[in-house]
Amino acid sequence: MKTIQQWLDDYGTSHRNETNKLIHWICVPAIFFSIVGFLYTVRIPLPGTTIVITAAQIALVLLIIYYARMSASLAVGMTVIGIVCLWFWRLIATTGSPVWLVSLIIFVLAWIGQFIGHKIEGAKPSFFKDLQFLLIGPAWLMSFIYRKAGIKL
Repeated sequence: MKTIQQWLDDYGTSHRNETNKLIHWICVPAIFFSIVGFLYTVRIPLPGTTIVITAAQIALVLLIIYYARMSASLAVGMTVIGIVCLWFWRLIATTGSPVWLVSLIIFVLAWIGQFIGHKIEGAKPSFFKDLQFLLIGPAWLMSFIYRKAGIKL
């Protein structure tokens, strides 16, 4: 199993162009946010209770477990990001806006941005090599924040 640093280094090889990096700082969080939004729309009532959870909550727990296997501090940071995403989707849902449609618009625009960034970079997106890189993108950005804050992965 690769270490988190090996994943980040491998991901970084196709993300060296400054314009592509900037696009990733916008589009990777937007894609993450939109996927949480799609999953937020899937409501799951717990049998025998009045409790309803969302597929987003389940997916985020699984994602945090994935990150925790590589880095406890990374898992903490991504937990905070996940909670913030859920909070914003709850807020958006209370406005009456169709969450699925808002998610779709963000998702499509962010992926267009990603492919423009990789065209500028002259390198294929990393997930063409391994789908796990779809999960490494947010961690890659978090690693820069951690480095600036002096937090070890």
